[in-house]
Amino acid sequence: MNKSMSAALLVAGVILLFFGFSAYHSASSDVSRFFTGAPTDKALWLLIGGVFAGIAGFLGLVRK
Repeated sequence: MNKSMSAALLVAGVILLFFGFSAYHSASSDVSRFFTGAPTDKALWLLIGGVFAGIAGFLGLVRK
């Protein structure tokens, strides 16, 4: 994987994490947490995708 692709993955991961945290603290997620004890699926998938994309991008940048 080249450096530009790794940097793009890292940036995409940060963006997904930002939107995931915003969705996690939204009103619909609060209602979901009240009734089910868990946030919405959208918030979870954005956070999980952001973590994996960020890790993949970071590992691609630190490797030779």
